[in-house]
Amino acid sequence: MTLANIPPAPALPGARPVHSGKVRDLYELTEGPYAGKLLMVASDRLSIFDFVLETTIPDKGEILTRMSLWWFEQLADLVPNHVISTDVPAEVRGRAVICDNLAMYPVECVARGYLTGSGLLDYAATGEVCGIPLPAGLVDGSRLPEPIFTPATKADLGDHDENVDFDAVVATVGAETAAALRELTLTVYGRAEEIARERGIILADTKFEFGARHAGGRGGRPGDRHETIVLADEVLTPDSSRYWPASEWQPGRAQPSYDKQIVRNWALSPESGWDKASGEAPPPLPPEVIERTRSRYVEAYELLTGQKF
Repeated sequence: MTLANIPPAPALPGARPVHSGKVRDLYELTEGPYAGKLLMVASDRLSIFDFVLETTIPDKGEILTRMSLWWFEQLADLVPNHVISTDVPAEVRGRAVICDNLAMYPVECVARGYLTGSGLLDYAATGEVCGIPLPAGLVDGSRLPEPIFTPATKADLGDHDENVDFDAVVATVGAETAAALRELTLTVYGRAEEIARERGIILADTKFEFGARHAGGRGGRPGDRHETIVLADEVLTPDSSRYWPASEWQPGRAQPSYDKQIVRNWALSPESGWDKASGEAPPPLPPEVIERTRSRYVEAYELLTGQKF
């Protein structure tokens, strides 16, 4: 199935489906003490190359939820977050949270401490990333002199986010809010990068999403006065971040990572028999690829949090 053909969110009692994304299903609660709030459910779905795979990764949704909750705790003194409760319906227990209905900023807030991915492509073409000049001679995996804010537009489902410069963020949300988003993004990245490094993991880059909580709790639009900027969605999971084993870091090549790179590599290998240019979805994943991918997510969770999954 392509990203434009994601299955509808499963029915849940007391909840109205609002949106289904690549991994998460979003509901509005219609009954009980949290009526009007949102229920965000992390599925076990996995996407690569603009396809949501038929094959799922067991426990992935629970791992992502647990990791986000752990990180929200580590960051609570820096920025408020959207989580209200983990008292969720039994059908989604362990992989869902009840959260604020925020007015989301239409900006992907990306922090990079290392050069790779789309940032590397921009640098190779222009010597800059999102309008920020970088030193000559950097290679894939190079540590940057200091972390940089490299925002992106939020693309429609199935499309790619597009890197933009800071002026584009100012034009979208206003100068004051743009400056606040940049400062928060870099501050949160700095805290997370330090915590990860202490555990033997490099946080190369990560993406945050922020929303506005207005005086009185709801209403308004991003940029209104008396708003509070709130960290939302998932945070610092292997789906939204590049984590590398520090012991294996070697600039000048692609780095081993704690994410779905195992699946991407298999899909592009002769073993899969898949032709990316065909426009057809990748074939089902073999059991060994499923297990290796699950193990990588579990390993990242346990190393970062110090908790057993």
